[in-house]
This record gives sequence, structure tokens and C-alpha cells, in this order.
Amino acid sequence: MPKKKSSTPNRSFKVADQIQRDLTEIIARELKDPRVGMVTIQGVEVTPDYAHAKVFFSLLVGDPEEATLALNQAAGFLRNHLFKRLHIHTVPTLHFQFDRTPERAADMNALIAQAVASRSKEE
Repeated sequence: MPKKKSSTPNRSFKVADQIQRDLTEIIARELKDPRVGMVTIQGVEVTPDYAHAKVFFSLLVGDPEEATLALNQAAGFLRNHLFKRLHIHTVPTLHFQFDRTPERAADMNALIAQAVASRSKEE
């Protein structure tokens, strides 16, 4: 008999995606900490047992260190709000990490534009 494929990995992605959407809304509407500027949740990684979730975020405005500290201090508050929205047995403990990927992408784009501009001047 063929083994039935586990739907756990797929479910994990769905839970992470739902956490990302819900956190975006909760942070925008419920979190009143002035240290948290305009936050964008870039992604969520949930452990297989749903005990922990790494939440990667970027900032449009504000200090990344202050925002990380504020979000991690508000993690219990945010987790409580998630508990009311998510229909899963275990709501993970949240761990916020600043994601520099958008910054790096902008830097790379600037370098590429600079290289293209200097190349076209040479030709």
C-alpha cells in the first residue's frame, strides 16, 4: 500500500502565511508603541511543533533596533491577539528579527544602475 503523504509541511506554510497576515493587521491597528514605525512583515517561519515562530520584518521609517526591541516586548500581547484569530491548538511564541533584505536589494539595484551608467558613458 502506498504511504499517504503528510499534509503537515503544507499546513505549516498555511499557518505561517496566516500569522503573517494577522500580525500585519494587529500591528497596524492594535499596537500603539511609538518605537514601532511603519513595519512590513516580510515572512514567518514556524517550527514543526508550532511552539515558535520567527517573524522577519522591515521598516519604512524608524530605528531597526528600537523596533525589534519593542516588537519582542509586545510579543505576548501580539500572541494573545493571534490566539483569538487563529483556530489552531498551539499559537507559537513570537520572535521578531529585522530583515535587511529590502535594504540590500536597494543597494544592489543602485550598484547595478551605477555600473550601467558608467558603462554607457564609456561606449
